Amino acid sequence: QVHLVESGGGLVQSGGSLRLSCAASGFYSSYAVAWFRQAPGKEREFVVGISGTGSTYYTDSVKGRFTISRDNSKNTVYMQMSSLKPEDTADYYCAAAFSSSEYVAEFGGEYDYWGQGTQVTVSS
Repeated sequence: QVHLVESGGGLVQSGGSLRLSCAASGFYSSYAVAWFRQAPGKEREFVVGISGTGSTYYTDSVKGRFTISRDNSKNTVYMQMSSLKPEDTADYYCAAAFSSSEYVAEFGGEYDYWGQGTQVTVSS
């Protein structure tokens, strides 16, 4: 069983930065971890993901602005967000699924564990 807790959300001005953390209880290093977001009135979307082997994947809209990383010694995955835009405003969720490969799913249904979410608001 893996329990995920996100932190680091908040209010930031356009162009600013935030770092979200996804801390896990339970064995974590063999899990693919992804960040999803859901803006008001919109469907949940994949943002970034990192496999258990360290391969990373980004949706096009955040490439060059967001960076995902993991510290297995701390059972934590981070998402550094820079050059934030108002359209990045959303609730952000981390999710985890066991994976022994480089594969990272972009479909939320393939994840077994979810955090409670953290809100990010980018003002213009």
